[in-house]
Amino acid sequence: MNEVLISVENLSKKFCKDLKTSLWYGVKDLASGLSGNHNDRELRPKEFWAVKDISFELRRGECLGLIGHNGAGKSTLLKILNGLINPDAGKVTIKGRVGALIELGAGFNPILSGRENIYNNGAILGFSRKEIDSKVEEIIDFAEIREFIDMPVQNYSSGMKVRLGFAVAAQMEPDVLIIDEVLAVGDLGFVLKCFKTIDTILPKTAIVFVSHNMPMVSRISSQIILMERGKTVYQSNNVSKGIDLYYDKFITNEDSQIVFTDDSILLKESSIQGLKKINGIYNMGWGDTIKLVFTIESMKVNKIPFISLAIYDKEQRAVAEVIPSNQNIKQIKDNNEITYIIQLNKICLSKGIYNITLNFSEDYAFNFYYKEHKVITIHINHDKQIWTPLLIDSKLINLKSYEI
Repeated sequence: MNEVLISVENLSKKFCKDLKTSLWYGVKDLASGLSGNHNDRELRPKEFWAVKDISFELRRGECLGLIGHNGAGKSTLLKILNGLINPDAGKVTIKGRVGALIELGAGFNPILSGRENIYNNGAILGFSRKEIDSKVEEIIDFAEIREFIDMPVQNYSSGMKVRLGFAVAAQMEPDVLIIDEVLAVGDLGFVLKCFKTIDTILPKTAIVFVSHNMPMVSRISSQIILMERGKTVYQSNNVSKGIDLYYDKFITNEDSQIVFTDDSILLKESSIQGLKKINGIYNMGWGDTIKLVFTIESMKVNKIPFISLAIYDKEQRAVAEVIPSNQNIKQIKDNNEITYIIQLNKICLSKGIYNITLNFSEDYAFNFYYKEHKVITIHINHDKQIWTPLLIDSKLINLKSYEI
């Protein structure tokens, strides 16, 4: 079960930015007798490396999460792995049957029905008609499109194409399964169903999974490659660290965002007491207690505004609400300066970057005066690299061992 199913050695692929020039280069390459797989080929004018010197091995039972921003070279790499395009340098060795979900509707003949496409795809994977007959009903049931299975695929919605494509790829039990972002089109119920199936087939296959949805990547990946401009910038079994590096580009460019203001108050200060801000971020340890400081000037309100906070993770998912107790909503005069000090006790957010959204309102949850995203950014430090947003404070208080 420890068999290497995918071996990639120094893989490179280049493209030309200009179609006319690309065609001319192609003619010259043919005339020169080049095979298209020479390691010593250099870039010519208007060419660029879409993939450059990528190497990895993937064994049965392993999943490689391939991540990177748009244009990083992920889809080009997958097309090479699936045999759709040839590399300019390097070597790819794949053992066994390969199932692929690379582009929406790829591999389907649009004028054929869903049922006919099942048989076509099964034949391409090397299955006999008898073997496909034994699987076709399972595929149709999994895809949940029985009512439309004899309709031409060109009339399918994007979600229906994803359902059928994944059903064929998974139920045919390939040795290698390649998935490129297409699951983002499916509804939540079907995505959960897909991941349950992936859990089932993973021990018997090797999966290359590309997605911009980092919880999905973290969910199934045993190793990760972060690509940028065709090159590997991080490669490891530490999936969470690779995901953190993926977010670095966004973090450094984050600015506060005033979502709403009725100009009745002015925010003059937002800080963490006793901590220095470095590159716009406050660093703190897991389990620390901190004091947030907010100072406002009341220009039109006649009583102290109610303050509340929301904490968001790197995916901009809300992970916590802060509704301070002991708020004294009393009458004030215009142009008063008010300072709020809010203590957050033993913060158990897991390691990573978090943003705080600030709300001022007449009372909790209605009549808002002011709302600002990313008013404070914090970085939680911890020796354990995990993906889930909370790391609960716990300890083992008893351990018993029994002979059986």
